[in-house]
Amino acid sequence: MQNKLSSTKYLTMLGLLAAVEIVLAFTPLGFIPLGVTKATTIHIPVILGAILLGPLAGGILGGLFGILSVIINTFQPTITSFVFTPFYNLSPDFHGNGWSLVVAIVPRICIGIIAAYIFRFLHRMFTSEIVSFAGAGLVGSMTNTILVMGGIYLFFGRQYAAAKGMDFSALFQAIMTVVGVNGVLEAIVAAILTLAIGKVLFQIVKRS
Repeated sequence: MQNKLSSTKYLTMLGLLAAVEIVLAFTPLGFIPLGVTKATTIHIPVILGAILLGPLAGGILGGLFGILSVIINTFQPTITSFVFTPFYNLSPDFHGNGWSLVVAIVPRICIGIIAAYIFRFLHRMFTSEIVSFAGAGLVGSMTNTILVMGGIYLFFGRQYAAAKGMDFSALFQAIMTVVGVNGVLEAIVAAILTLAIGKVLFQIVKRS
């Protein structure tokens, strides 16, 4: 789809989606209450950019998401922010490092790349906008949850468990619960929003 856009329109849409990301990151709009949890929506512009502009744009927007995560966790830290930023240390025992940047940024880049190719695959297989948009939103969101939580377990497992006040032996089950509950709820929200917003933007792109 990105080939149908002039470079000016491509960059304009990329800039607009990046601006939306920043607004979502620093306002309550980035989180939708779902009763027992909150669904993150900051990755929605990443998925939309991947669908409409391609994997390169998706990767760029995903990288921005990761950088915003580093900034937020540095200046508005929580007890586990050290897994997302090397610039915040809760204590000598709970501190970030270079792997924090990997956990914060790499999965978010992968959101955009994977969502773009999932959309293209589904669009070829089913030629259905509903399946293509919803599927890309679902898989893109789950990519974020699985890779972030997997990175936390791999690089910061013992520190993260201790910060959460649990035994390391219980961490894997706790992470699987996050993926199965929070992750699935976020993925459903992402699928719905990607479908609703993406269909509108898709028509605009086709007319460009």
